[in-house]
Amino acid sequence: MNSTTSSLPSSNQAIEHQCDALIIGSGAAGLSLALKLADHCQVIVLSKSDRNEGSTRYAQGGIAAVFDEADSIESHVADTLDAGAGLCDKDVVTFTAKEAKNVLEWLINFGVPFDTEENKSGEKKYHLTREGGHSHRRILHAADATGEAIQTTLNDAVAAHPNIHFFERYNAIDLIASKNTAKHCKGVYVWNRKREQVEVIRSHFITLATGGGSKVYQYTSNPDVSSGDGIAMAWRAGCRVANMEFNQFHPTCLYHPQARNFLISEALRGEGAQLCHADGTRFMHNFDKRGDLAPRDIVARAIDFEMKRLGADCMYLDISHKSADFIVKHFPNIYRKCRSLGIDITREPIPVVPAAHYSCGGVVTDLNALTDLDNVYAIGEVAYTGLHGANRMASNSLLECVVFAKAAAEHILSRLQHKTTAEPIAPWDESQVSNSDEEVIIQHNWHELRLFMWDYVGIVRTNKRLERALRRIQLLEQEIHEYYAHFKVSNNLLELRNLVMVAELIVRCAMQRKESRGLHFNVDYPDTLAQSLPTILTPSKSLIQEEPGTLST
Repeated sequence: MNSTTSSLPSSNQAIEHQCDALIIGSGAAGLSLALKLADHCQVIVLSKSDRNEGSTRYAQGGIAAVFDEADSIESHVADTLDAGAGLCDKDVVTFTAKEAKNVLEWLINFGVPFDTEENKSGEKKYHLTREGGHSHRRILHAADATGEAIQTTLNDAVAAHPNIHFFERYNAIDLIASKNTAKHCKGVYVWNRKREQVEVIRSHFITLATGGGSKVYQYTSNPDVSSGDGIAMAWRAGCRVANMEFNQFHPTCLYHPQARNFLISEALRGEGAQLCHADGTRFMHNFDKRGDLAPRDIVARAIDFEMKRLGADCMYLDISHKSADFIVKHFPNIYRKCRSLGIDITREPIPVVPAAHYSCGGVVTDLNALTDLDNVYAIGEVAYTGLHGANRMASNSLLECVVFAKAAAEHILSRLQHKTTAEPIAPWDESQVSNSDEEVIIQHNWHELRLFMWDYVGIVRTNKRLERALRRIQLLEQEIHEYYAHFKVSNNLLELRNLVMVAELIVRCAMQRKESRGLHFNVDYPDTLAQSLPTILTPSKSLIQEEPGTLST
């Protein structure tokens, strides 16, 4: 391995690693990039938990691409632009739709087991489903566990490649500035959760593939690792962020005390499932002419409205009018999960509620996935490419991961021959901090943040709620800054530090938007402006880490 690591005799000895390309995140975006780079250079993949734990694994629906002869790239583009409510970058949407079939075939060649069916001639073809916002069937899927199939396939390929080195249970703390080149990073400080020690990784190219920040909300479909780490790191390093006000709330998470974070795929509605009240009365036709197949923002607001109007704890999603064989074949994962909780979806409706699901905004990148820093890339949910606009269309997210992993790989490979000697990095300095005996403070602040973000910056917002949220965020930031300055880092502290920064970015973007559009609905500005632009925030100064030492917030 083109990497140097010190021996590990003592707990306080500095440890340094070196590679050509460091990828922070181990979902579809990060693993796809690693596989595209590894034949040409040495790669380290950093995973905050184990290599399977990320949003990709939990993605149920599928990946959108034009495989049907009756469909077209132009139609995929048009549907995406419509769902994005006027804020998509058309060039990016076109680029992504054109690349879609190519990257899907790349996944297929690796062995991702997308579902197939026989046509009238007895030939096998891919089974295509339809989801909200799509005018055609163009979703390739592996039953109702597409993300798990992709994650497993890519993990197996990564494990077999000698040039990819997997670091599990590592938190990235912050980017380290170059002293020689402006807007350049020479590495990253990382916290080894197993050894509880900060280490250094030097790398010529760094890619953020850390996912979104939906853990900032009390109710979310995302796994615990989705704490906005890459967005916060990039912001501190001087990168612009955009459209953070557009948080997608998935309309249908399973409502059950024992079903934390379990998503009910939009594909059910694509196959005929109907939203209804407890008495079976349908209601989506009152909100949109597309009914149950309206885009997610409309469906989430409709469910939220009906729950508040009726004082109900949840709404219901009913697919029981379909045959039991059809339901079990197409949605085996959802069927098994619900059955384990005493819900037979072949006979009764599923209780559902909205939950924070996807961050449509993120770190600003170009078509090469390059950020404002000359050797730092961002791919997947952490990035703002312009694809999603004010609302992400279903099954465009996994597609974005693989399309921009390919784009980043091509750009990095074109620059490999021009790489320079990596600058030295001083070890992390913990001489002025101690172990905390007040971990409860972190937990208290964590719960407070997620609760008021849900109450004040959720599906429906007001100016007053946003102002209240910002004041509370600023108080939390002061407490976290003081705590961070005096105590050693931990997983919870690092995540809280990042989450409160992401919360501030969300609120500041929301306060700048004087309209309701897509996923952002403000009661004080209910109308949609005739023309609108992305909300882009620029840091007043770079807070990129100047080693050695602990960081400022």
